[in-house]
Amino acid sequence: MAWYPGARKLELQPESDNQPAIRPTQFIMHSVAAPWDEERIYEYWRDSTNLESHFGLDYDGSLGQFIGTQTRADANYRANLRPDGTGAVSIETASDDDASDPWTPEQIEQLILLGVWLHQEHGIPLRVCRDAADPGYGYHRLHADWAVSGTDCPGDQRVEQFNDVVFPGIVRRAGGEPSSPPPASPSVSLSRLIAAAKSDPPRSGTSVSYSGVKVVEQALVAEGLLSPSLADGHYGTATVTAYAKWQRRQGYSGTDADGIPGRASLVVLAARHAFTVTS
Repeated sequence: MAWYPGARKLELQPESDNQPAIRPTQFIMHSVAAPWDEERIYEYWRDSTNLESHFGLDYDGSLGQFIGTQTRADANYRANLRPDGTGAVSIETASDDDASDPWTPEQIEQLILLGVWLHQEHGIPLRVCRDAADPGYGYHRLHADWAVSGTDCPGDQRVEQFNDVVFPGIVRRAGGEPSSPPPASPSVSLSRLIAAAKSDPPRSGTSVSYSGVKVVEQALVAEGLLSPSLADGHYGTATVTAYAKWQRRQGYSGTDADGIPGRASLVVLAARHAFTVTS
């Protein structure tokens, strides 16, 4: 088993000795929905539940490791139940009680450092996980198979930080690139996208023109939900239908899967296809 030199070792037993071995291919980030330091997270895993993460991270950047990274931890549901023996390294990070606050600068720095070490130690590829079994980096709510019954962890602010700061920071430092800002990725305004989607061009004969529609359509094409010939930059019936399929794929139904984008589903699509979401 591998122990990160930048963490305080707080070994969980009997889990550390008894849980099956894994070959780490993913790093999944969580919020613990409590303002706990690494020792309190360790005590919770030890005393209160049959679940556990590999790491616990306090607001001040102090980090504890509970299980070696080549031993299974059960915080990610099916991410650690694959028959090929691959698995995910998980980290719980201190947060407010509804996991809605942003990561602190100290937490961000430690997430980047740990992410780089996992790439170097285990060869985790420098990409966002494209599906639940795909090697790479992600956050708990990114894929349904990582949570037993769905999750809002981490909150929207941390998802944005993952996409805009944490994951790009891991890539830059692991690749030895200069610390200058990376090239800007396409940005999609949620409010303008919703306006385009609600303009209903088939019935009204008009549509709201917005370049972000094409960005989203290209992502839907890549997901196999929209024909390339229909990615025309207008949020018409075909795009509504394709986006509704994407929403259903994320577990939504009824009026929550009407083809009008919502922030949560759009952020997941953005993470998989290298664009960012603004208000």
